[in-house]
Order: sequence, then structure tokens, then C-alpha cells
Amino acid sequence: MLKQFLSRLPRKSFKSDAADTAGSNSGNNTAAAGNGASNGIQRTNSGNAASGRSNAVKKMSSAVFPASVVAGIEPLLSFKDVPNQEKQNLFISKLNLCCVVFDFNDPIQDSAEKDLKRQTLLELVEFVGSGSARLNEPAIAAVCKMVVANLFRVFPPNYRSNSTGGENEDEEPMFDPAWSHLQVVYDLLLRFITSSSLESKIAKKYIDHSFILRLLDLFDSEDPRERDCLKTILHRIYGKFMVHRPFIRKAVSNIFFRFVFETERHNGIAELLEILGSVISGFALPLKEEHKVFLWKALIPLHKPKCMGVYLQQLSYCITQFIEKEPKLASLVIKGLLRYWPVTNSQKEVLFLGELEEVLEVTNMVEFQKIMVPLFHRIGCCLNSSHFQVAERALFLWNNEHIVSLISHNRQVILPLIFPALEKNTRNHWNQSVLNLTVNVRKMFSELDDELVLTCQSKFEEEETKQNAAAEKRRLTWERLENMASVQPVTGNTAVLVTHETATITC
Repeated sequence: MLKQFLSRLPRKSFKSDAADTAGSNSGNNTAAAGNGASNGIQRTNSGNAASGRSNAVKKMSSAVFPASVVAGIEPLLSFKDVPNQEKQNLFISKLNLCCVVFDFNDPIQDSAEKDLKRQTLLELVEFVGSGSARLNEPAIAAVCKMVVANLFRVFPPNYRSNSTGGENEDEEPMFDPAWSHLQVVYDLLLRFITSSSLESKIAKKYIDHSFILRLLDLFDSEDPRERDCLKTILHRIYGKFMVHRPFIRKAVSNIFFRFVFETERHNGIAELLEILGSVISGFALPLKEEHKVFLWKALIPLHKPKCMGVYLQQLSYCITQFIEKEPKLASLVIKGLLRYWPVTNSQKEVLFLGELEEVLEVTNMVEFQKIMVPLFHRIGCCLNSSHFQVAERALFLWNNEHIVSLISHNRQVILPLIFPALEKNTRNHWNQSVLNLTVNVRKMFSELDDELVLTCQSKFEEEETKQNAAAEKRRLTWERLENMASVQPVTGNTAVLVTHETATITC
């Protein structure tokens, strides 16, 4: 309705409009813009308006935005209604106009003003996208001021869920009620950064370290749409401003450190890793020591949090990118996986085995041999897991041709490490699928080197005989002690010998 009303009003030339606005501003009482509709936007009463200009338009302008930010130019004018030489001033005036922030928790409050602001934002997006805007220093400053006013905010405590961070499959994402405006502001910021007329030497004074840090803080938003916009924008900033690249990497590392070692709660880890995946793929060779430190100190510890599954895909991609860039890092990565290997979380252990397979696929023979002994000690434990999914996922490693090739070339070392686990599975594992897979793996080793399998079998039986003999010796010792204790009466404070059954602790 407001748009239809305004469109019916007669339009004068821009010069007379500018003069009218200047005259009106001189007679108006200036109202300060609040930070939101909750503080209220003070309305101004128009003074003596210039001839030929409707008081309705003046009242609407002052009702929506304070007269002090209009700067002598009527911002409700369309860009097509002004001459080219005045479009730049109108652009800045509209940006200043959009610095007013409303409260969107109440959709009815200030609905007319919200609609006008959104229409103005859409005009700005179209103007910047068309390439007509000259992004000189005043324009850059005005854009950054408007972005700061609308986007940079502190999320209230109840804005975050009680989860460990990110969005679980059974969780409904939260959507920001102000998204109808935020989305347009993000679109404007993206077009602004990617504009060919934006000079990074000038823009870096306004898109500085403080701006980037506050932009990174927004990645904790629970709205997935906002995080997706931020991901694109931060990637463009990283590409446009080379001077900021080391700082961005350091700032992202700090977010990871705080997440891993302090809070274990953050909604944007997956999106940040997605950006890093593109960044890592562009690293020059040989890799700098700084990048290797980032891998070991920032990326590898991300395996520690319980909610690792939320961002595992992006994390695995980043790590494999490092190994493809420099194969010598494979043994370092596997050491890191073994360092953070879960002991009591079976579902997380399944995820680790899946990532381990991806890492081994890009691992060469030399690096594999450096790490194969501790690695297959751990895999042997997984094969014997009472949780069938863990044992099954470990046995699936033998479905990968590259991993089978690595194992077969080093079978003299690997088979003795895992043969006891294979043998125990074939004898008494409760799950039929695990039992069948174990038989297939044993058969594969037999076809590969039957003599080695027989040697391992003989050694296993020998060790089993020794263990049985030791167990029998312990049993007889307990019986003898119990018999000796039973013939002596218990008097006073005499210590009582505990029976073997109550003293045994199952590990």
C-alpha cells in the first residue's frame, strides 16, 4: 500500500528535490536513530516544506529514518529518477538510511518501515550489481557502516541450543526472524566485495582485522542460511585481500582451539572447514612450516570433540588435501588419529575407521611402513570389538584394493599382529556377519601366503597353551590358599582370605 501511495505522488527533478530536502532538514527537529525498534525511532515534525513537494512524502521519510541521516538528499527517490552525476550521493544516502535496525521478534511492529527499508536494500543490491556504483572511499565507508549496523550482533544465550554444537540429524535448525533483511544485506556485501570497481588497497582500511573477527563471530549463528552466506563471503574476502590471509587462518585456528579445548560448542565448524578445504587446495609447494603446524595443532585435534560427526566429511577432505600436497604427512596424520582414537564411544570409532580408510587410500608405501605397527595393534583391537559395527567396519578395510596391496607387501609384520584377533572372531564372535567377514579375510591371507598363516596359527596355539597353563596354575594356587585358610578359625581382628571368585576383576 505504501509503495502504491508513493508511486502516485508527482515527481520533480532531482535538483528541486535536493533543494526541498535541504529546506525541510533546516526546519526539522533532528531525531536520533535507535539500534532497533525496541528503542523506538523518534519521529520528526516537518517544518515549512518547499513548494510543489507533498508533505506526505516528507512525513514518511522522517517517520522511517531520522532527518540527520538523509544528508540533504531524499533517499526514497529511485536511481532511475536522478541524473548520473547525482547517483553516487543518492547511493550513500540510501546506505545511511538503511543503518536503522528494527526488532523482528514482533512482525507487526513497524511493518511499514520494515517494508520500505527492504525495498531500499533491494535497490542497493541491484545498483551495485549493475556496476553503476563508483566504489570510492566514501561509498566503501558507507557500505561497511551499514553492514556493521545490520549484521554484527551478539547472539543471546538462549539463541544457542543445548547440543554440543552444530545441527544433529534429529534437531530442527533455528531460523532468524530478521532473515528477510539479513539476506539482502548479505547479498549486497557479496556483490560489494566481488565488484570489479572495488580497490582492495582502499577497502582494506574498512574491511580490517576487527571487521573480519566480527564476521567470523557470526559463524556461530544457528541459522544455516546465514552460515552459508558467510561461507561464501569469507571465501571471497580471503581471495580479494591477500594481506589478510595469514590473519584469517590464525583467527580460524583460534576458533578451533576454543571449540576443542574449552567449549565444544560451535555451529559453524563445518562451514569454516569447507572454506579451508578450498584454501588448502591452493597452497603452493613445498608447504610452508606454518601450514604443517596448522594441520597438527588445529585440524588433528578436531577429532577430539564428541560431535565430530557433524563436520567429519569436511575435516577428512582438508586432511587428505594436505597428504595429496605432501605425502610425507600421511604418517603424521595417522599418528594424530591414533592419539585421539576413541576408547569408549563405538559410534565415533566407526567414524574413525571410515576416515582411516580415506587416509590410507592416499598413503604411499614408505609412510605406511613408518606407522603400520601401532596402527594394526589398534585395528586388531577393533576386530575383536564386541560392538559388531566396529568389528565389521574394521574388516571392510580389506575391501579396499590399495589397502590390501599395502598389507600384502608387509604381511610378515602385519599378520602376526592381527592373527589372534582373527582367530578369536572365528571361534566365538556372536555376530554372524563379523564371523563371515573374518573367514573371508583369513582365506585371503591363506591364498596370499599359506605358510605364514600356518606359522601364525602354530604360534597362536602355543601362546594359547601357555596362557591356559598359567590360568590353571593360578586356579590351583587359589584352591590351595583357600584350603589353608579354611582350616584356621577366624578370631578377633584376624584378616579373612577373600575367595577367588570375589577377588577376580574382569578387565
